[in-house]
Amino acid sequence: MKFIEFPTPWEGKRSGQRIIASPPWYIKNLAFHLPPPCVRILLQMSTETSSSAPAAPRELISELERVVPHFNISGSLASSQLYGHGHIHDTFLSTYDQAGSVTRYIHQRINRNVFKNPPVLMENIVRVTRHLRAKLESGAAAAGLSAAEISRRTLTIIPTHDGAPFHLDPSGDYWRTYIFIDQSATFDTPISPAMAFEAARAFGHFQMLLSDLPAPPLHETIPLFHDTPSRFRALTGALARDAAGRAAAVRDEIAFALQREPLTHELTDGLASGELPLRVTHNDTKLNNVLFDENSGEGICVIDLDTVMPGSALYDFGDLVRSGANPAVEDEKNLGKVNVSLPIFKALANGYIEATGALIAPAERRLLARSAQVISFEIGLRFLTDHLDGDTYFKIHHPGHNLDRARVMFRLVQSMEQHQAEMQAIVDRAG
Repeated sequence: MKFIEFPTPWEGKRSGQRIIASPPWYIKNLAFHLPPPCVRILLQMSTETSSSAPAAPRELISELERVVPHFNISGSLASSQLYGHGHIHDTFLSTYDQAGSVTRYIHQRINRNVFKNPPVLMENIVRVTRHLRAKLESGAAAAGLSAAEISRRTLTIIPTHDGAPFHLDPSGDYWRTYIFIDQSATFDTPISPAMAFEAARAFGHFQMLLSDLPAPPLHETIPLFHDTPSRFRALTGALARDAAGRAAAVRDEIAFALQREPLTHELTDGLASGELPLRVTHNDTKLNNVLFDENSGEGICVIDLDTVMPGSALYDFGDLVRSGANPAVEDEKNLGKVNVSLPIFKALANGYIEATGALIAPAERRLLARSAQVISFEIGLRFLTDHLDGDTYFKIHHPGHNLDRARVMFRLVQSMEQHQAEMQAIVDRAG
């Protein structure tokens, strides 16, 4: 374990941030770091898990150990543990001894409360990963990519022994397995504009590669996922029900949401009219859904493909800005720390526009800056709705967790409102 002094882009506001990566990346890529003040950042070697997850209860590990023999994995299971901080699925990391070499795998129990039809979900992911691999292989010579490097740039599904992309256990739960991509790291927020640029370029490249995915259209794994008007209606429904008796205590947040109802139509109306094209989109473009290579710092692989389905490019860019251009953590209680970072926004716009090139239509480009405000508001609506409903969708770690998340999103919307003209000017100059 090594302690090294490195600067952060947040002027010391996030002292104590834990970053999992190997020192060579930072030493070789000083462009990823901004001038002082510096903070002390804990670096751990990439052979350690980046989840910091507590040891899994024995019953969970036992359940996993009953499931993994159904997948086409050779060797013997050496270890397994809970992995990551995702809100939706139960995720595990396992290590296998395969004739003296070590291979790691990611296993997930799919949340059936969120994804009602796991076989359809996995059908989408199989189609997407096969298409990505085929596109990468077709351009491998020009890009100088080896077969091993291609396998680090798209997820690889491990099938069951009968060739299925998932296992259905006796209790009705669906499980899936991927190869773990070693020598990579994930981050919840960018530590510099250069990292933000890489993340945006990775998502833009992902969208470009899938722009010619053959028919039929992908399944809608969560209907109306980024339909902001429906999210607004869900909030008003939750308010009317007041199932958890919490509405009276959040009057300010409710008033904030109700005042901005017109914002909910800005993207969906364009899709309905045909002004905005329907594309294959990721729909959950948080920074931590990009794997960064530990040696080069390049954004190499887009992960978490559960919501890849028909949508708008503006959903993807807007969500990337929402998650990447806010220096505060998702549940920050000190709302004074929540704002849109214009240097990070500029890097995101430049990276995304560079990668997508001519794919993005003029009507989409005009709304890139605005899309960040729409999607931030939408996510805030979802958090507030879940809080009113008694926290039935997102995992929470303390009472009022979803309310904290909603407040952060609404404060971010306010910051974007204040900086909208500057954000639009950045987009206009990009590329």
